Amino acid sequence: MAVHLHVAPPQDLHPVAGVRIGVTEAGVRKANRKDLTVFELAEGTAVGAVFTQNRFCAAPVQICRQHLVSGQGIRALVINTGVANAGTGESGLQHANAVCAAVAAQLNINPAQVLPFSTGVIMEPLPFQRIIDGLPNAVAAAQTDNWALASQAIMTTDTLPKAVSRQVQIDGKTITVTGISKGAGMICPNMATMLGFMATDAAIDATLMNALARELAEASFNRITIDGDTSTNDSFVVMATGQAGNSLVTSWDSAAAQLLKKTLLEVAQWLAQAIVRDGEGATKFITVRIEGGQTAAECRQVAYAIAHSPLVKTAFFASDPNLGRILAAVGYAGVADLDQSLIDLYLDDVHVVTQGGRHPDYKEEDGQRVMKQDEITIRVLLGRGQAHDQVWTCDLSHEYVTINADYRS
Repeated sequence: MAVHLHVAPPQDLHPVAGVRIGVTEAGVRKANRKDLTVFELAEGTAVGAVFTQNRFCAAPVQICRQHLVSGQGIRALVINTGVANAGTGESGLQHANAVCAAVAAQLNINPAQVLPFSTGVIMEPLPFQRIIDGLPNAVAAAQTDNWALASQAIMTTDTLPKAVSRQVQIDGKTITVTGISKGAGMICPNMATMLGFMATDAAIDATLMNALARELAEASFNRITIDGDTSTNDSFVVMATGQAGNSLVTSWDSAAAQLLKKTLLEVAQWLAQAIVRDGEGATKFITVRIEGGQTAAECRQVAYAIAHSPLVKTAFFASDPNLGRILAAVGYAGVADLDQSLIDLYLDDVHVVTQGGRHPDYKEEDGQRVMKQDEITIRVLLGRGQAHDQVWTCDLSHEYVTINADYRS
């Protein structure tokens, strides 16, 4: 039950010069579904990535980190759904390496030039031979306009595929940015529980890419939460093929470079918010905005306390304006010297709390009117400074429990 999530028709997803995508059925965990995707990248493509902060990270995450620092230049990504290859020990590393070697053999590149990604059930052994056997079909199917198919092939509990594309004029050239993501449960920042892949044909210096990936993730995927669980396989990859013909971006100081970064961030935020809109069992999309903090970090701390609270989230599912739950979350967020007498709280246009107490004009029916909407903004003013920040979350419904109780069925 995705909340206002638009599924782009394939023709709206612009191909990115220098990227070819092949998708096939490998039978990784379930029959008769697309579950194996290969990205082929033109030589010279600059790649940056960020990964889960979970210390119990999956085998493919460990290998991706190694391959990115090898200095050999990334030429391919391979993605399977169904099995996460996490909690699989040394054999998991061996299986992921075997997949990289098989991709390299198919494309005549070095295994260290391949980044592997897996998503699905944790602690099940990767059926790597099925993946290896499926690779020839994936490679044979590779073409430039397979973004829509790839967005479907990386899904797990997602109800809808997530893909978006933007174009912008820079240096008289048309720059394309296209991306896909997956995620619906085990969604919590650091960095958000998901897979995300974004590509542009802009020319960006390779030395900028890791910092760019971190900056984009920090303002998008690290601003979402569904259930407070950080997964083992989270990965976000940004690729720049350099084939658009623009002047090489070596810093972000120019107006043209800033326009490019703005477009990249727009795509990253769309993909991140799409994950929340498709949160497991979600019926409402909620923006939690904190203003008047001493620092942005402090504002995020309060925002996450609200967004993670099961009591807050279930109240929104029920459209029950039990808004003391929000104040309680603000209070336990960990801001030691918080002055509750300075707190104001709004639900969209409804002023609920002023100076730490119920606003004299607030009526519960006004709060309920807002809470019945499927898109809601919670706004808290801390009265401590000028900083602000926001996160995006969803409600917590009966369906979330059902989906996760039956996940392995």
